[in-house]
Amino acid sequence: MKGLKYIIAGILFGIVMSKSEAISWYRIQEMFRFQSFHMYGIIGTAVVLGTLAVFIIKKYNLRDYQGNPIVFHPKEMSIPRYLIGGTIFGLGWALTGACPGPMFVNIGHAYWAILVAVAGALGGTYLYGVLRDKLPH
Repeated sequence: MKGLKYIIAGILFGIVMSKSEAISWYRIQEMFRFQSFHMYGIIGTAVVLGTLAVFIIKKYNLRDYQGNPIVFHPKEMSIPRYLIGGTIFGLGWALTGACPGPMFVNIGHAYWAILVAVAGALGGTYLYGVLRDKLPH
């Protein structure tokens, strides 16, 4: 029963993704073709809420549920790294019509064709792990 909170969070995530239509291949294609504001609204809302949450965490020095301080470490901006990674991610997203979280929600909806995309995502992640030391960071 230790993992029950994660199961509940996953179910809630799936409900939100389904109800907002963020798992829809058609909605994602509309976004990449600049035909609809729907997905941009969802992403924009997530960015605003995430920014607000970070602001509140920093302002009030909030702690996690175990009492540990929440610390944000600065990251070094490496434009080529983010440009290449973002391009690969965006191409995969545009070609499959799914990003990582909603892929698993689609499995929950029994859209079995998404298993091809999941296999590709897992294979790519594994390949990155194998090649990580040889890649420019």
